[in-house]
Amino acid sequence: MSGRPASALGTAVVDIAKGTVAWSLWTMLGWQDIRQRYRRSVLGPFWLTISMGILVVMLGVLYASLFKMSITVYLPFVALGFIMWGLISGLVTDGCDVFHGSADIIKQMALPLSLHVYRVIWRNIIIFFHNITIFVIVALFFSIPPTSTTLLVLPGLALICINGLWLGLVLGLICARYRDVPQIVGSVMQVAFFLTPIFWKPELLPDRKLLWLLEYNPFFHFLELVRQPLLGHAPDPTSWQVVIGITIGGLVFALLLYRRYRSRIAYWI
Repeated sequence: MSGRPASALGTAVVDIAKGTVAWSLWTMLGWQDIRQRYRRSVLGPFWLTISMGILVVMLGVLYASLFKMSITVYLPFVALGFIMWGLISGLVTDGCDVFHGSADIIKQMALPLSLHVYRVIWRNIIIFFHNITIFVIVALFFSIPPTSTTLLVLPGLALICINGLWLGLVLGLICARYRDVPQIVGSVMQVAFFLTPIFWKPELLPDRKLLWLLEYNPFFHFLELVRQPLLGHAPDPTSWQVVIGITIGGLVFALLLYRRYRSRIAYWI
């Protein structure tokens, strides 16, 4: 009896490892997703970047006035907020459809199932690097120079991608089994958008007792790992601790869930 769980765990680990090694395939599929989505479009994914850029500028000017904040401080803040939220929410919502969206490939080809999760992560990374041009323009306009803390963006992005892996495995499995879950996740993300300081700054909270909204909001900590370094500040150590803790716990949970239900995915979709 004890050999079966160990064997299943080994199979799950091998699947994830094989998916990692097949990087040339999932990067190609990710690029293909982008091309397919913006087929016959002149600007391609830059349409999304342009629309987000317009939104950032309009909201930045409006809310800087409402909050009585300097536009030079607020606009870079809100630009990074929207860009990072686009990446984080994309990994979550696309993770729900990771196996359903690849149903034809899963049923016809014997490929590591984790490959489809890497495909989703890569696709969102591509979109992120398109959107980050918004901040580059804002930074150049307001003369925001890179600093030594800017390099902290790299481990921050790496942690977000690793969490995208376990989230894709967990949400992909659950949503393959229960078709109503994507709608629930979408509703949760809408609420989380307003509870996370994307377009409002934490110091604007009227009551300091409301700081628990940030302390217990995982999205805030993930966002801060990239936003603060790009603004020239080191992220709070608490954010590193929370994100690393979530990463370790999430990977363990995902591995246990994937070990048990991986073989059923093809039947559920």
